[in-house]
Amino acid sequence: MPERDGYIPGVPCWADTSQPDPESAVDFYGGLFGWELEDVMPPDSPGRYFIARIRGGNVAAVGSIPEGAPPQAMWNTYIWVDSADETASKVRDAGGQVVMEPFDIMSAGRMAVCTDPEGAPFCVWQARENKGAGIVNEAGSVVFNGLNMRDADAAKAFYGAVFGWTTLDLGPGGGMWTLPGYGDHLEESNPDLRKQMADAGGPPGFEDVVAAINPIGDDQPDTPAHWNVTFAVDDADGVAQKATELGGKVLSPPMDAPWVRMTVLADPAGATFIASKFVPENAQLTSSG
Repeated sequence: MPERDGYIPGVPCWADTSQPDPESAVDFYGGLFGWELEDVMPPDSPGRYFIARIRGGNVAAVGSIPEGAPPQAMWNTYIWVDSADETASKVRDAGGQVVMEPFDIMSAGRMAVCTDPEGAPFCVWQARENKGAGIVNEAGSVVFNGLNMRDADAAKAFYGAVFGWTTLDLGPGGGMWTLPGYGDHLEESNPDLRKQMADAGGPPGFEDVVAAINPIGDDQPDTPAHWNVTFAVDDADGVAQKATELGGKVLSPPMDAPWVRMTVLADPAGATFIASKFVPENAQLTSSG
């Protein structure tokens, strides 16, 4: 179900990258994913915000680093909410921080920038005209978001309190965030969803998955807790090679993992992301490969 027209509360709905040189990032991602990008900011605006599209549908965005934000390139995950203000209060009550208080983005929507108790930043999105990604789960669009963290118990308590998330245990390699009832919502437009997931080897309850839980290993002491973004691709090996040709870096070479072949990449400014090809034959692989 690649096309969407809005989301339900508690579901990741949008991704953008904050860049020191948005125009250069536009060249990189446009070349890598075949995106068509349009700057939607007024000409006299101090910042740029390029909406990326596939077949005319919004998939992600490339923007300037907001004033007051850390001067580093990064990918940002947005989670759909009914009220940015109410969610900001929940974040505080659950032990997180509100880094940027709720504010309006013209007529597009209202958002806030928050961090969880371990410091992983994320955004909440109260939609108005901008309904989030219109195309997902196809080559060049977002297929997954994941939380990389160390304290699983603290994360479960926090995200459960803020978004109502529960978890699906997938063994030692991690697990998945689930939103009870999300599968029912998806089946309204795709009645065969549960059967399709079962046929692909998905465990019971996978239809409610909204994001991944990725433990940070002891071998990565300098890696901060963070949210990552995964893009679907037709050829992980080819995209890794293309990223290098465009000035990016391959941080983890293409490898087989459960259900996918994936690679971890960095754009020329250092923002990291994952490119992943769905490989049903890899369903039975363990997370260690």
